Amino acid sequence: MKTIEVFWSDYSKHDVPFHHHSGNGLDSYIIRFQVEGTCLAFVDGSMRDIGPGDLLLFQPGDKYDLRIGFGEEPNLSLDYYIISDGPGMKEWWEEKKRPPLTRIASDKRLKEIWHQIVLEKRRLDGGNPALLTSLVWSLLMLIDRAIEEVPENQSQLAYHALLMRTYIEEHVTEPLTLQQVAQHTGLSVSRAVHLFKAHFGVSIIGYAQQLRLGRAINLLNHSALSLEQIAAETGLGSYAYFHRLFRERYGMSPGAYRKKR
Repeated sequence: MKTIEVFWSDYSKHDVPFHHHSGNGLDSYIIRFQVEGTCLAFVDGSMRDIGPGDLLLFQPGDKYDLRIGFGEEPNLSLDYYIISDGPGMKEWWEEKKRPPLTRIASDKRLKEIWHQIVLEKRRLDGGNPALLTSLVWSLLMLIDRAIEEVPENQSQLAYHALLMRTYIEEHVTEPLTLQQVAQHTGLSVSRAVHLFKAHFGVSIIGYAQQLRLGRAINLLNHSALSLEQIAAETGLGSYAYFHRLFRERYGMSPGAYRKKR
């Protein structure tokens, strides 16, 4: 694993106008993920509107111009960013071509890794270089997966479907309703249900059940939890419901599966 040097990484909040300009070109790599609010950034030769979910990638030599709160009404902007360099970052950047601007689904896992990088870098000693390298490599792999999962046409409807799928994956072990999934994307329940099925070929509830049963299989194979505990841990609730779904999908009861393995 080649070293990545982290110069700075943080979660920034701007509620007053802010302008960062590097007209002569950057001397390091910058990755920036817009979480809330909006801003303007120079991308592909022009200033572009940046909104929640937008991921920006800049490399050494790129012109950098970021403007926050210079519109008619000053606005709040929240983002994660990392400024870095080193052979590892150069290797990742040159591995394949990635768009400088991509709207990805806000991924809880991506933000959690980013948060760990921020905390490590805030240490008085500047953080452990080996640990920072490992964390940044994890972040870069999550970024690649997020970019790969973006629909080719990048339509707003496809983006909403991706947001719903990510939300389900992040909350699947909790009680989950159609209303919650729809509300996350600002759609009506009927529209959300139709859109998800059209894009992924499975219903919202069906997808959640697949994820929960997959986790149940893993717990049956690798834990000593009781069947009732597994039902609760996976978000399936009661054992009776867990038993019915498991038998329908695998042709045997959870208890029989555990004895057979």
